Amino acid sequence: MIELRVATEADLPEVVALTNLAYRGSGPQAGWTTEYYLQGARTTDQALCADLAAKPQAQILVWREATGGLLGHVWLEPVDEKAWYLGLLSVRPDRQDQKLGRTLLTAAEDFARARGVTRMRMRVINVRDTLIAWYERRGYALTGETEPFPYGDDRFGTPTRDDLCFVVLQRAL
Repeated sequence: MIELRVATEADLPEVVALTNLAYRGSGPQAGWTTEYYLQGARTTDQALCADLAAKPQAQILVWREATGGLLGHVWLEPVDEKAWYLGLLSVRPDRQDQKLGRTLLTAAEDFARARGVTRMRMRVINVRDTLIAWYERRGYALTGETEPFPYGDDRFGTPTRDDLCFVVLQRAL
């Protein structure tokens, strides 16, 4: 069992840095989760603070090494009384081969389950077949729902293709 704690304002610069590394890393720092079809930062300090301010019931959970280094983080947000949204799951790309992602995912699900949540939902960009398959191996299933990609909203990066949308996955806890 790992210890997750709610991120404070002081954690946010590290959360932003890890998010950008995990989602937009290049060269030797690129992990298998890099979104090559989007350019620019995945998030900024200002965008993340604005997202948290707009959704006060949401929280970012951080996972740190005993030495204090950030290993990973995840966004959790109530959708309704029994379902939560999980997003921004990020772990250090240089440690992705150590099962940190699945450990963090399980801990986030346990955190939600302990608060009475019975379903976890998420959105993944439709062209991320490898990531979708990774979540499916962990019990998530495509719901058949899709949501439009926010073209023109550069807070998430600038797309290099015009066929992006989000697919929705869900898992019973």
